[in-house]
Amino acid sequence: MKAFSDLTEQEILALAISNEEEDSRIYLGFAERLRATFPATAAMFRDMAAEEVTHRTRLFDLYREKFGDYLPLVRRQDVRGFTAKHPLWLAPELAPEDTRKYAETMEYEAGRFYRKAAEQTRDASTRQLLIELAEAELDHEHLARQLDRSILASDARSKEADTARRIFVLQYVQPGLAGLMDGSVSTLAPLFAAAFATHNTWETFLVGLAASVGAGISMGFAEALSDDGSLTGRGTPWIRGTICGVMTAAGGLGHTLPYLIPDFWTATTMAVLVVVLELAAISYIRYRYMDTPLLRAAFQIVVGGVLVFLAGIVIGSS
Repeated sequence: MKAFSDLTEQEILALAISNEEEDSRIYLGFAERLRATFPATAAMFRDMAAEEVTHRTRLFDLYREKFGDYLPLVRRQDVRGFTAKHPLWLAPELAPEDTRKYAETMEYEAGRFYRKAAEQTRDASTRQLLIELAEAELDHEHLARQLDRSILASDARSKEADTARRIFVLQYVQPGLAGLMDGSVSTLAPLFAAAFATHNTWETFLVGLAASVGAGISMGFAEALSDDGSLTGRGTPWIRGTICGVMTAAGGLGHTLPYLIPDFWTATTMAVLVVVLELAAISYIRYRYMDTPLLRAAFQIVVGGVLVFLAGIVIGSS
């Protein structure tokens, strides 16, 4: 992979052209999937796709004027700083609200890309076009957000509040939630396997402590190294990594600490109660910040947690 700061002007334009092509195809995919049941939403995505094609044409015309007809293949995955897009358009069921949120994130990232590219470009005509496209992507972001207001009749919210909330979710809630989910669920099996295998609270505590700290370090580095945040707006990688790592360790330590109680059954009962509180907290956070229906969030988390919990008990008792 190549660092964004090392790209030449030719490569920046080639990457911008590739991005516009990909975004237009994503929007057309949304439009095709939604046209039968949500025609208004589908029409919006067709308009957005058409404008992405217009952006691509303007970029290619400028590119050809400066560098000729040969267009090098430079894609998002070739440049450090971009995150892989989750293929939402391939999901079996496609909800219009999910596509709207996805489009908001796409346009936000595209706007940041053009602003960063403009800062790095010395040619005046190229910089002007990139700035114009950054403003156009901001208009698209606002258009996607207005879907709730115009089609779903949601209350209007200020642009500043929306942007602040989105940045807060990207930089703090998402890594923290990922860590809490991993720490709370992944440590259940080794902890309760050790508990029911040994019936020794101190040894169980040491196993849980090791699993929690190890998972926290692993998740923290994985989050920090996944994306430098320069293009996606997800913030400083080490801040995200620290949040994710700390929340992962906290998720495991929550049901590990009760095993400092000498009595095995008292400690186990307390640990189970802590697990219930942890799963409830995860469900609420997903409902509050990720817009997941509360019952669906609770069902998904509880089912996964119970399965891991039972696996630990079965393995430890065998």
